[in-house]
Amino acid sequence: MLPVGLLRDLGAAGWLCAQVPAAYGGRGLTSAAGGAFTAHVGSLCSSVRSVLTSQGMAAWTIERLGTEEQRTAFLPRLTGGALAAAGFSERGAGSDLSAMTTQVRRDGDAVVLDGHKVWVTAAHYADLLVLFGRYEDDDAGAEGADGAVAVVVPADTPGVRVTRVADPLGCRAAGHADIALDAVRVPATHVLGGSSLPLPLLVTTALAYGRMSVAWGCVGILRGCLTAAARHAATREQFGVPLGEHQLVARHLAELFAAEQTATRVCEHASHCWDDGSPEQVVATVLAKHVSAGNAARGAATAVQVLASAGAQDGHLVARAHRDAKLMEIIEGSNEMCQLMLARHVLGNTV
Repeated sequence: MLPVGLLRDLGAAGWLCAQVPAAYGGRGLTSAAGGAFTAHVGSLCSSVRSVLTSQGMAAWTIERLGTEEQRTAFLPRLTGGALAAAGFSERGAGSDLSAMTTQVRRDGDAVVLDGHKVWVTAAHYADLLVLFGRYEDDDAGAEGADGAVAVVVPADTPGVRVTRVADPLGCRAAGHADIALDAVRVPATHVLGGSSLPLPLLVTTALAYGRMSVAWGCVGILRGCLTAAARHAATREQFGVPLGEHQLVARHLAELFAAEQTATRVCEHASHCWDDGSPEQVVATVLAKHVSAGNAARGAATAVQVLASAGAQDGHLVARAHRDAKLMEIIEGSNEMCQLMLARHVLGNTV
């Protein structure tokens, strides 16, 4: 468990969603500056970084999809110490979010939610939940909408049941939880944008931020592993010389450094695309997430190999990184989904 007071202090200082504009109490950081901060947090604790990503996704979704009234109502709460989580996945809807079964129906001046979300990061700590589902009454939907909505739900609303995921592989303190929704009633003003929107728009808006944040967090994992491996290899002696002077160990260090530098550069490029409003933003973000997550998983395994028994104890930085990095290859778009998206990009640009 993370100290909730610490998380609230970070939130109240604007660090859990640092890209929120100053007008709503945020720090107004660029993607590049926010990414550098995310990497620093990720080098220290991936669970804290996961909460930061979750809060940022919720805030980004509200900022991009909400009305001005909704931004004014909710964003200052997220920059003032309240904690948030964004819920997408269901038991039958992971990568294929078009299979979501969570229902949102209009009932007078309220909406009612029924359904079940799984593996929602930071939901155990959250005061506000940004939940995605299908809108039953789409008469007022925008042109081209397909009945999808995002709704802001206070976690203490009657009918909301949050159950923490027991013993997750990685990011064990990030507060992963399942959320059951049983006739949960909130004001209709909590539907972001006021009506249904195209599902790809809703999903892309939130997941793009999440992918970028996870990618930078993986840079942090690599940096933490590189520092730990280099320190160990420079001070641990085997056969009368420092471990790092053995060629096979030196190769590990070189490859770990190359992995960190490669991940850093693709993340920098993607963040610059965000900050410049480049049309390459989407593919650059997917590439950054794919490269950084894969490098982090391989790099963390390499760091464990270099430290051997010294890094094999549960709780050691590289042992935690090994577990945490594996999850990064799954969340916010698995390696396989990223590869499919990149392949479609390549094929779409083939003359």
